[in-house]
Amino acid sequence: MDRRESPNSDTVALPLPADIPTPTEVAGDTDAEGTVVWHRKHLRVEDHRGLSEAVGNSDVICPLFVFDPTFYGSEGLACDSRVRFLHQSVTSLARLYAAAPCQAESVGTNGHERTSETRLADYGGSEHEDSTLSSEETGLTVGYGAPAEILARFVDRGWSVLTMATPTSRYGKRRDDRVRTVCGDAVRFVSGDGLVRDRDRTRENWQSRIDDWLTDSQHEPDWGRETTRLTVETGVTPARVDLAFDITPSKRRVPVGTHRKASKQLRSFVDRIGSYPRNISAPQDAREGTSGLSPYLNFGLFSIRQVYQYVAENAPNCRGREMFASRLVWNCHYNQKLVDWPGWTDRAVNPVFEGRNEDNHDPQLIEAWKRGGTGFPMVDASMRCLRETGWLNFRMRAMCASFFAHILKQPWWVGADWYHHHLIDSDVGINYTQWQSQAGLIGKPAQRVYNPRKQVRDHDPDGEWISRWVPELAELPSQYLPRPERTPLEVQENCGVRIGESYPRPVVDFETEREAFWSWYEQQRPLAAEQLGRPEIAKRASFSGGYEAARAIADQYGRPSDDTVATQLSLSDVEGGEPQPGGTDPPTAQRLGGGRTVDGRESPEVVDDTGSVPTGAGRETGEPSPDDRDAVAEVPESADGNAENSESDGSEQTSIDRFD
Repeated sequence: MDRRESPNSDTVALPLPADIPTPTEVAGDTDAEGTVVWHRKHLRVEDHRGLSEAVGNSDVICPLFVFDPTFYGSEGLACDSRVRFLHQSVTSLARLYAAAPCQAESVGTNGHERTSETRLADYGGSEHEDSTLSSEETGLTVGYGAPAEILARFVDRGWSVLTMATPTSRYGKRRDDRVRTVCGDAVRFVSGDGLVRDRDRTRENWQSRIDDWLTDSQHEPDWGRETTRLTVETGVTPARVDLAFDITPSKRRVPVGTHRKASKQLRSFVDRIGSYPRNISAPQDAREGTSGLSPYLNFGLFSIRQVYQYVAENAPNCRGREMFASRLVWNCHYNQKLVDWPGWTDRAVNPVFEGRNEDNHDPQLIEAWKRGGTGFPMVDASMRCLRETGWLNFRMRAMCASFFAHILKQPWWVGADWYHHHLIDSDVGINYTQWQSQAGLIGKPAQRVYNPRKQVRDHDPDGEWISRWVPELAELPSQYLPRPERTPLEVQENCGVRIGESYPRPVVDFETEREAFWSWYEQQRPLAAEQLGRPEIAKRASFSGGYEAARAIADQYGRPSDDTVATQLSLSDVEGGEPQPGGTDPPTAQRLGGGRTVDGRESPEVVDDTGSVPTGAGRETGEPSPDDRDAVAEVPESADGNAENSESDGSEQTSIDRFD
């Protein structure tokens, strides 16, 4: 369903100022220190640095979660199934706090009358059909309204605020910036996720820092201290918020957002981790063969470190354990990128690619991609699965993103927002950085274009996955599934599948569009590489190899030194809406049947002295175009610590959207 406005424009923020006691009133000590532990995404009580420090240094703590009605507006970009998962997780967190072994105090509304016109607490009754949203006991104060306003009320009553720093952009960044402005020195954002903050060159010794953090002791609250936990009873509950905004999940097979389910899933995965390597690529295997932990990690029911250490201590020493551990590190890697530059959600990392495909915007092609009606069965099955279940394994996510950006040639952010809306596990720091990577907006010399026909042959040769999600092709013999449009008419008649009627013909010509992209990318590669030599752009890209890796790309693939004008530009020069150096628009194009544009000119000669074969379009090199391989075969390892999206049996697939 579409997000809507607050159910009642007169609903006030809760708790009210008069409902909030001072720390002194709770502890009975004039020198009492009180700390609000503000939860946003780290919805747990273990390995939570903010909570641990609050318990260790305060006389009174008040765990708080605030439901912000603006989150439920269109910018929230969350389907109802993911919102329900969040509500379940907050309810589960409240139960954990209620069970915490510490002195507890609870205060009500100080006698203030509550009316349905002004209190969300009375909206929709108290019962909810979803039992995971019901909790008789709660140790969590649940607020409703603008977080900055509510936190300021606590600060005015003598409380300080501690919260965990988390990578943010758009709504989250504006929310946190507003809290900093309103609360000033009374609020602290503490870093407890292993990511590097508050330094310019975050990638210096980054790997060793992450390794140390993963194996370091977890943050545990010392409940043995005489610390009192305060709960302000607002009457607001996740169940009432769920009802008030008419949250109506429609997706199937969505995990349940409770800590109990998270723990069960982790134990189950460790029991079968030996089969993990062979189950990550084919989507029909990945649903049950991967960890299933990503939603719990995204909302912080587990920390990355908790999972890493549990696997290290309980899983057998095998390749599956090593692969999964590396994917936990890559989760940190991509979130570090968002810490380094919050603009990943809205702007191309490399200014050469700003506005890429904007002029090609085609609502019909986008709609065909979204609904799974492109005429490419592997793409269509994946997009239907995403829409109906909120899940898709990495390889299919990457393939559909590559297809959207390079073959349909549509603006990358449209697809990224669609993923973010539908994926139950969508992590801003991973979804958008991976979309930019798959869409080729960073400036690395290598850029893959996934071939969805090859993906059928490699990962669904019998048509199991396609038949499930594209049932109109279920009767088509599997040998025709890579290219249904080439099925002989006699076969179509015999199996009752008519291409162009029961299933669409391809909306674009794949080979033509792929060659057009590679020809264009070859033109832009020197300009893009040159931009990576600028420190501000290198910081945006946030390669694991740091500034040195970006500089190496610029030196090897950028324009000759006597033609390096762009490196003298300031950041404001390229961010102020001026034309990009050398131009970024694709060559003049002509329309083909199916509503798609392709290169209508002879490809310009591209000089390539790297010795890489192939270097792009087949016409440029005299070699066949690579099929589902890097456009440039030889990539410096230092470019980002890996051979970009190497594809073999899955073991080298280290550039990942989720760690599945």
